[in-house]
Amino acid sequence: MAKVTVIGSGLMGSGIAQVTSLGGLDVTLIDTDAGALDRAQAAIRGSLDRFVAKEKVTAADAEAALARITTATDLEAAAGSQIAVEAVFERLAVKQEVFRKLSAICSPETVLATNTSAIPITEIAAAATHPERVVGTHFFSPVPMMQLCELVRGIHTSDETLEAARRFAETAGKTCVVVNRDVAGFATTRLICALVNEAARLVEDGVISAEDLDTACRLGFGHPMGPLATADLTGIDVITHATENIYEDTADPKFFPPALLRRLVAAGEIGRKSGKGFFEYSQLSTGL
Repeated sequence: MAKVTVIGSGLMGSGIAQVTSLGGLDVTLIDTDAGALDRAQAAIRGSLDRFVAKEKVTAADAEAALARITTATDLEAAAGSQIAVEAVFERLAVKQEVFRKLSAICSPETVLATNTSAIPITEIAAAATHPERVVGTHFFSPVPMMQLCELVRGIHTSDETLEAARRFAETAGKTCVVVNRDVAGFATTRLICALVNEAARLVEDGVISAEDLDTACRLGFGHPMGPLATADLTGIDVITHATENIYEDTADPKFFPPALLRRLVAAGEIGRKSGKGFFEYSQLSTGL
């Protein structure tokens, strides 16, 4: 698998590009916004510098990884890729447009992967001319730090496509789990959304403080991080949008985001990346 393309240079896309290059693969990072690409490259360099400082990678390996990343503002740069990973905004119509264009640009053998955390893969694949080549590769944020990649089959995803996605994710240093049934939210997003929703309701109703709730989950359940701190790390806006997607697909009331989540999003208090969410942070975080 010589060439990988990542579409979208935000937090997730830049993180996927970083781990891909660290795995020894050439990667083209595409975004229509040249400024976003500049910010992504700076974020990747900063992340790699921190890894070097912590002796997780050598300076030579970090420089080699940076050299394997190229950028482009035109989706045509995806031509010739063995795998193209979409990491754009979490809206079905936006993702379908990307896959419609990729189908015309890439060869029928190219694996088309989506980093969605909640939208059914089959719905995204409906825009592709070869839906059997479409697969979910749900990386976790921040991508350079999180070990897991959730592989998700759409209805038409072939065994060969799933295995190619597994090889790619493992080359990028990830451990994979497979979701065999394409339901909104898959497995991990459904679990965290249900937990965060209930945690937010308990805090909203005055049953327990955010601090004590997270302490209870860490010490009582052995979670390394409480659900509200996890929401802050992921982004309360991201979690809220994911719960809305799942609720829209299932009409299951446990996935309707409580008022507290929606108010925090409206106030711009969306977690670490804004400096405040359920908890306050001394400095803004890139997540990398």
